[in-house]
Amino acid sequence: MTFLHVLDGAEVLSQSGDPGISGLEYDSRKVKPGCVFLAMRGETTDGNRYIDKAIASGAVAIVTDSAAEQPREGVAWALVPHGRRALARLSANFFGSPANRLRLTGITGTNGKSTTTFLVESILRAAERKCALVGTIEYHVADRVLPAPHTTPESLELQQMFSDAVRAGVTEAVMEVSSHALAQQRVFGLAYDVAVFTNLTRDHLDYHHTMDEYFVAKGILFEGSGASPPRLAVINIDDEYGRTLVTTSRSRRSKVVTYGLSAGDFHADKIDITSRGTRFDMTTPDGVIPIWSPLIGRVNVYNVLAAAGAAWGRGCNSNQIAEGIAALSFVPGRFQRVDCGQPFTVVVDYAHTDDALRNLTALAREFVKQSGGKGRVITLCGCGGDRDRNKRPLMGEAGGKGSDFVVLTSDNPRSEDPLSIINDALVGLQRSGAKYKVEPDRRAAIALAIGEAMAGDIVLLAGKGHEKVQITREGSRPFDDAEVARDILRQSGYDCGGAQKAASIQAGKP
Repeated sequence: MTFLHVLDGAEVLSQSGDPGISGLEYDSRKVKPGCVFLAMRGETTDGNRYIDKAIASGAVAIVTDSAAEQPREGVAWALVPHGRRALARLSANFFGSPANRLRLTGITGTNGKSTTTFLVESILRAAERKCALVGTIEYHVADRVLPAPHTTPESLELQQMFSDAVRAGVTEAVMEVSSHALAQQRVFGLAYDVAVFTNLTRDHLDYHHTMDEYFVAKGILFEGSGASPPRLAVINIDDEYGRTLVTTSRSRRSKVVTYGLSAGDFHADKIDITSRGTRFDMTTPDGVIPIWSPLIGRVNVYNVLAAAGAAWGRGCNSNQIAEGIAALSFVPGRFQRVDCGQPFTVVVDYAHTDDALRNLTALAREFVKQSGGKGRVITLCGCGGDRDRNKRPLMGEAGGKGSDFVVLTSDNPRSEDPLSIINDALVGLQRSGAKYKVEPDRRAAIALAIGEAMAGDIVLLAGKGHEKVQITREGSRPFDDAEVARDILRQSGYDCGGAQKAASIQAGKP
């Protein structure tokens, strides 16, 4: 492949040279001889500062988004108006446009993306289709599971994953599409067949600044970015932003399918939530489908409806939809139970916004009610550092209002002082009137929450979910809420191994 081949279709302001190229990188530390180095301005650094380092490492061509940079002697050169758009186009060209051989389903929204993505994948597998999954928890390429450093990776890694998927015989890709990825045009040029909107609540305002800007970013998925709008838009009409998106999607000539708890093309009747799962009748354009899901609560009814709408749009029939939903017993870090045979329930969940905490504590209240009704909801929560400070008191209040007892602790404080973050959240927690304790050390806080629990209670370990590290100003250290909880339960005399074996035998039985 030559430099001109890899530039094909990109927006180029000026260009010189056409060497053969063997690789493409935007990180100068990964450059090898024969590479194209794409130097682009990022959120925290400017790749143009590393052009000479890349050349010293063997780069034979430079693509830059800075007109201030001058071509270097003996090196091919291209100036582009937008670095990430160029990276997306060059990446697609380098890997042979693998996304064109996949049917893409993109899922965006504040809450529910991960669970909905796992559900869609499960249904597609029930329809005997090979899938790739891209999301917050992990990446899947056919039967391989890969770590997920970002919800939506940069286009270079995304196209490489798609290339691997096509070689493995994959025909469908299901993606969480984050607002950051949409705003930064990491998915520029991808043509989505189906796009799903789950909801929009306060999050990421440290980046987007206002809810309107946040919504505009989410809306890019439905407009098309460097590609046509999706053929089908699946939209939650119980959400006010969703109702707006219905109108705009129709104006862009996408077919629109709506869903909601009691209204929409897909909606639920006769909802029966138990401590073992959720049963309901799902109305669809093709009739009513009886649904059983091991996932618990009304929030998961929404996720099932969204996934069913997307899978229906991809041509799955009623039996495949029902089978795929029933097959997904849990999603890592999403109302994930830690069972060591203790007489109370311990749950790990990713809830890290005030709306998600409200949903989680409401689900926990339903859960204890179904289990006899006398248990308490004990919630451990915290707030992330270097993020929107204004949501911290809202989270504290949401956690307090939904709980009988709260342990306020650290989440990922990043560069901030954990006590400063806790004090911001404490304002809202005190406003709720709930009983609480403050413990900045997360491990000690988990021990405190579990130690507080009595028979019939539910302990919610909220905020980090599937994450395997805690990020502090000293760096990242291994930390897994579920494993820490198991260690504490073992130290309290419970048999985690025996309980896990019993749970695996029972898994999937309604």
